[in-house]
Amino acid sequence: MPNVSVETLNGAEVRSEVAVRHPLEPLNASEIEQAVRLLKSQAGFGPGTRIISIMLKEPPKEFVHGWPDAGTPDRCALAVLLDNAANATSEVTLNLNRAQIVEVRKAPPGSQPTLSMDEQIECEQAVLASPEFLAALQKQYGVTDTSLVMVDIWSAGNYGSEEDRTRRLTRPLCFLRSDPTDNGYARPIEGIRPVVDLNLMKVIRVEEYGHWPLPPNAGNYSAERVRDQRNDIKPLSITQPQGASFSIDGNQIEWQKWKFVIGFNAREGLTIHHLRYTDQGRDRSILYRGSLTEMVVPYGDPQPQQVRKNAFDVGEYGMGMCANSLRLGCDCVGHIVYLDAHLCDSRGGALTIPSAICIHEEDYGILWKHTDRRLPDSPEVRRSRRLVVSSISTVENYEYGFFWYFHQDGNVQFEIKLTGILSLGAVRDGEKPKHGTVIAPRLYAPNHQHFFNVRLDFDLDGVRNMVQRLDVVPDPVDEMNSFENAFHVQATDLTSEKQALANLKLETMRTWKIVNPAIKNAVGEPVGYKFLPGDNSFPMASPNAWWRKRARFVDHHVWVTPYREDEKYAAGDYPNQSSGGDGLAKWTAEDRAIANEDVVFWYTFGHTHIPRNEDYPVMPTSYIGFLLKPNGFFDANPANDVPPELGKAEGQPNGCCH
Repeated sequence: MPNVSVETLNGAEVRSEVAVRHPLEPLNASEIEQAVRLLKSQAGFGPGTRIISIMLKEPPKEFVHGWPDAGTPDRCALAVLLDNAANATSEVTLNLNRAQIVEVRKAPPGSQPTLSMDEQIECEQAVLASPEFLAALQKQYGVTDTSLVMVDIWSAGNYGSEEDRTRRLTRPLCFLRSDPTDNGYARPIEGIRPVVDLNLMKVIRVEEYGHWPLPPNAGNYSAERVRDQRNDIKPLSITQPQGASFSIDGNQIEWQKWKFVIGFNAREGLTIHHLRYTDQGRDRSILYRGSLTEMVVPYGDPQPQQVRKNAFDVGEYGMGMCANSLRLGCDCVGHIVYLDAHLCDSRGGALTIPSAICIHEEDYGILWKHTDRRLPDSPEVRRSRRLVVSSISTVENYEYGFFWYFHQDGNVQFEIKLTGILSLGAVRDGEKPKHGTVIAPRLYAPNHQHFFNVRLDFDLDGVRNMVQRLDVVPDPVDEMNSFENAFHVQATDLTSEKQALANLKLETMRTWKIVNPAIKNAVGEPVGYKFLPGDNSFPMASPNAWWRKRARFVDHHVWVTPYREDEKYAAGDYPNQSSGGDGLAKWTAEDRAIANEDVVFWYTFGHTHIPRNEDYPVMPTSYIGFLLKPNGFFDANPANDVPPELGKAEGQPNGCCH
């Protein structure tokens, strides 16, 4: 066991060496480097092989729930490789402790893995060097210099053609800056679409849909370009004189009564593992793994130059690969601890994203309060604080912030913050587009939606759990309900995958509850956690739309499956250019049993964006997410033991909250 040196960083205890490393911690830089060496040593690995991703291959659950008493399993990794010459994908399992390649498995023919960061850069260079693209640019706009052209890589999707099925393609969107730091998105090159074969790294054709004049106005938003900035904002300081209340050991974190592991990988980005709450001296398991499995952004404009726009940002681009390096005082405020993300580029070079994950505490208003009118001088108030674990990813024009919140009363919240820049198109003078909003002269934003899918692997006080669907319904009008005011909760035990398929239902305030029938609380009921959905949407596209064939997870808001190690992504392992039918739709067709099993709860939630002028040039943040709330898990309010604030307010000698 290594020595442990402890230091304080921004008031939080951080250990530079991990005494007992949790088996679910992500691969570190040296492990990634070792995996690359093993991959390059295998026969057939050559100059045309790309390493798309390397991530931890998680050990079986029994090792984790028995850790550390049951010992520590070997560290293993799973790599995804792409052979450009053969247009073939393979998966390689590695044992890092033994320096062995355990298994090499070929993906099904036609499987296209995530676009690597290298390919995105090389694709832009290929477009800018293309004689066909330059000829089209010169013909339509008289532009002969591509140095100010921006090329955003957009996945090609699958629309039933032979090339969609057999080639690794992208269909980039292009824009023209007026200077090197200009917001190029304000000037879309609307009528020109290059098509790039990424295996050849070559433009195979340039599609032209007509001519749209470039929008005339700049749309800059950076501080140095915005005039007349507000001058009435005074400093707002967030201080914790005695430091933060959490401690970190590697990627293991403890805060208040919470314990869990922070994970990160190239595809999913930020993940949460082995979440426990200390209740009356014992660690109680709640969530084994929480992750964003997929998201899709379909656009709703049927015009030929816009109709193919959709993006599966997790499976096509990799949310972790697109993560930002976060900055103190900007992305996170207060006493902050950051964690780096260790990845690799497609050639195996080390790729570290500094400060990819932010951890801090923040005030969250009133936790609870009561004033007894008979004791007016003794109100009881407790301030609420929550622990925030966050990461932010930029996928070309859009920003997505992923925030996990842990509360003192046992609540767990997941929130996605949507901001960045609209994907814009050009319109001709006098046109009013039916499927979007004109937001500036000759510039419009098409209507679109964002759908996210989150996988919640519950292990609530044990592995075997049950999911109930809860609907609030009125009682029948009879002699027992003579005042016609009665209503109750109707609980439906979900026993099979098809029965569990469901959508939100506002008229019954539908929620879901995860229970452990074998463990009873103080009043003899099964312990449980309630799932409370937030804002949501239904897909506007037909079920036969090409993107929906690949994203069947949007067909229902809630899915429940039995745990299977290899079922992690709602649209399947390879949604990029897939023909559809994989993932949740395929698995649940078996209608497997889910009663008193190790269950996984999948939630699809959507945001319908009808753009506004106020969303330009950069979008104010929108929020979407859900809440996990203890419901019979504890015997009483678990936050009743939170002490009053120690600070004293004027005229309150006993403190401001007591």
